[in-house]
Amino acid sequence: MIPAAFDYARAGSVDQAIELLAGEDAKLLAGGQSLIPVLRLRFARPAVLVDVGRLDELRYVREDGDQISIGALTRHSELVRDPLLAQRCASSGSRTSSE
Repeated sequence: MIPAAFDYARAGSVDQAIELLAGEDAKLLAGGQSLIPVLRLRFARPAVLVDVGRLDELRYVREDGDQISIGALTRHSELVRDPLLAQRCASSGSRTSSE
């Protein structure tokens, strides 16, 4: 099925995304993995899709005091390779059944 008509806006900053999302019936688009099928089935009919997928300011891993903060757009593959996570969240090692 073809989705209902909607406007599309690509946010250039987090502040702009917040402004765009304040509009009536706006939906957030980052990757579309779950939203696109819902649009196709017309379970959602937003007036505007606000794309934040290119906002690098939402893609990070950083230490905040005694916590680690992970940005909303940080990809799983980035987490797997992140040196801070490797240092702070390393497992104690895996064991095999022969040990």
